[in-house]
Amino acid sequence: MANAKIIEAKQQEVNEIATKLRESASTVVADYRGLNVAQVTELRKQLREAGVEFQVLKNSLVSRAAASVELSELDAVLTGPTAVAFSKTDAVAAAKILNDFAKKNEALKLKGGVVEGRYVDAAQVKALADLPSREGLLSMLLSVLQAPIRNFALAVKAVAEKNEASA
Repeated sequence: MANAKIIEAKQQEVNEIATKLRESASTVVADYRGLNVAQVTELRKQLREAGVEFQVLKNSLVSRAAASVELSELDAVLTGPTAVAFSKTDAVAAAKILNDFAKKNEALKLKGGVVEGRYVDAAQVKALADLPSREGLLSMLLSVLQAPIRNFALAVKAVAEKNEASA
């Protein structure tokens, strides 16, 4: 009877991981081997502040969950100790924090992940990390949208000042 309970518990965990894979804007898989407790605690703190869930998971469970959501490409990176960061809202947050942390702590290695339902390798995760944050992109967009209005206002002001000077 104990085996049936264990199997049921593992199936439930696989279902939870599959739900997180399905609902996350991005998921990043990393090898945390070599990090000490203080470093892992600091990493978890940074991720939590950004709204990213960070878990150490068994490769076999992640593999089954990935297969159930048709992401079997993820199996290629499920070797050795595996930590998974799930970001539900910001597709860049997990990649940016993990990549920045990996630059300071060589023990952390990015393996790959899933962005908007598609598998990405470690190089693509690093490229994603180099993108500006959502807020940064929105401020750039706002700046671009405001430029024509600002230039028009400056032109009108210049014409008005010219007319005042000649009057």
